[in-house]
Amino acid sequence: MEIGTIVTIALLVLAGLFLAAAVFSSVYSVQNRTVKIIERFGKYNRTAQAGLNFKIPFVDTVRKVLSLQVEQHIIAIDTITKDKVSVRVACAVNYNVLEGREADSYYKLATPKTQIETFVFDVVRSQVPKLTLDEVFDSKDHIAMAVRQELATDMVGFGYEIGKVLVTEIDPDAKVKAAMNDINAAQREREAANARGEAEKTLRVKAAEAQSEADRLKGEGIAKQRLAIITGAKQSVEELKSAYPGVSEETLINMLMMTQYFETLSQLGGKPGDKVIFVPGTPDGVASFRQQIMEGLNASGGTKAADHK
Repeated sequence: MEIGTIVTIALLVLAGLFLAAAVFSSVYSVQNRTVKIIERFGKYNRTAQAGLNFKIPFVDTVRKVLSLQVEQHIIAIDTITKDKVSVRVACAVNYNVLEGREADSYYKLATPKTQIETFVFDVVRSQVPKLTLDEVFDSKDHIAMAVRQELATDMVGFGYEIGKVLVTEIDPDAKVKAAMNDINAAQREREAANARGEAEKTLRVKAAEAQSEADRLKGEGIAKQRLAIITGAKQSVEELKSAYPGVSEETLINMLMMTQYFETLSQLGGKPGDKVIFVPGTPDGVASFRQQIMEGLNASGGTKAADHK
């Protein structure tokens, strides 16, 4: 084979390989929720969307693949509250590249996370020092809203959209946390003591009410008992009068008292555990007992009359 023919074949093969490489490099695909930045001779040309795409071989270049998915960045900021408490505030920032602004997000901002951190630091350190520690805990949503408003305004110029911003953690100094735990424990103990006191008070009130009701019922019982005794004594006297018409009332009353006296003596020692009581057991004892009662009644009546005068 002549040299010219060999050279021709070699050139054809090289041309075929070059053409195949050109065709292969001109076809490319883009994944869903991503875009590709295409440059032509080092200058931005267009943004390729998801699907099958074509470019000029050896002229157009895929410079960057950008994700359109939402990303989250956790940022921890050390600051101090109005009441001089060191605290660490953690914020979770959700952000994504704006569709149609992909070129701005790539060419205008090299490190979006660093830029977001700068804005978050600025907002948090301007908000927290205005609040006490308790107010910081109560104002989590307010702080998150302030951070989002600042980020949304500033980052849109760089082609980024800010989604939700959450204050995920507020972590005071360890000594402050220990003091807060002690305060909470003391407060809960105080509430428990108050609850126990109220319960004891209720029990005492209920016991007093029960005792009062018992005393009332006991008094009513004693009053009814005395009324029954008086009624019975009256009936006994009437029966004795009928049985002994010629006997004086004084004698009949003495007989009745003697009967009651001996009944009382029989009852004093009739129960287990009764204590020893010394009382006269003769009829003279009954008369003496009656005389002492009458003298006591007369003395009581005389005292009341003197007081009345």
